[in-house]
Amino acid sequence: MINGMGLIMGLVIGALAGWLAGKLMNNEGSLLRNIILGVIGGFVGNLVLGLVGIHGSGIIGNLIVGIIGSCLVIFVGSKLLK
Repeated sequence: MINGMGLIMGLVIGALAGWLAGKLMNNEGSLLRNIILGVIGGFVGNLVLGLVGIHGSGIIGNLIVGIIGSCLVIFVGSKLLK
């Protein structure tokens, strides 16, 4: 049961991170698109920041890592689609 709750919390944090990253990056995408990018960005943020030895701890730390990853995904996506 705990693993299921961890997955749900990860998805909720990723969705919130995507929404916040969309606002920070002034992204014109839809809310659903930003949420999906946030979930993907959470994985990207953990991977990229983990490579340099930075890890998020707790809800706030994971949210910050997710926002950074989401901003990276939005930035790369905007450059590839232009």
